Amino acid sequence: MFTLSISECLASNQQVRYSNSKLIFTFISFTIKQNVMSLKYSSTTADYLQWSEAMNLIRKLARDSNYKMSLLIALGCFTGLRISDILALRWNLILDAEEFTITEIKTGKQRTIRINMQLQQHIRDCYEHINPVGINAPVLISQKGTVYTVQRINVMLKETKKKYKLHIGNFSCHSLRKTFGRQVYNMNNDNSELALVKLMELFNHSSVSITKRYLGLRQEELLNTYDCLSF
Repeated sequence: MFTLSISECLASNQQVRYSNSKLIFTFISFTIKQNVMSLKYSSTTADYLQWSEAMNLIRKLARDSNYKMSLLIALGCFTGLRISDILALRWNLILDAEEFTITEIKTGKQRTIRINMQLQQHIRDCYEHINPVGINAPVLISQKGTVYTVQRINVMLKETKKKYKLHIGNFSCHSLRKTFGRQVYNMNNDNSELALVKLMELFNHSSVSITKRYLGLRQEELLNTYDCLSF
């Protein structure tokens, strides 16, 4: 008959405890990582524009001959792209195009964007007024001939907020992406969960909860809890 000595049993038990501890540590590490990723998106400080105000702003900027800023805001609100991807766009990709495909700088993933007829026309109008050096030129370049930096875009957005007296707190590059997300969500109020799933995929988020935090929807849900209370 096969038997184990006391020392062998103890060694075996210690090995089991070690294996269990390792599994628990791995699980805890994974959970912490997921929570950190969620918090990353729950603490973004940018606000969003009401859709009507965003559309009015695009038109006002064009009337004031600020076609670059008008196009920037239009592209941000209608595509939901990150500012890094917008700044990488070239005219030959979007001019008179019904859709275009990019490789996202942050994620390395491909994404196809459809351009509706209104945005197509606005892109054409801005192209004719901006009159770039060529069809292969970047869409958004400064008077120095260089592509705007994200920092410079944020400064320009703050100046735009002040000039046009926008009803928004922190107006930054993220605001355009959030404005897109909010409008998609609001237009699908009858099926908000489906809208969130779509936005999760468009934003390349790992879960719907991250998308809700990113758009500020989770915070609104929590605050609405207080409205349920009464004397």
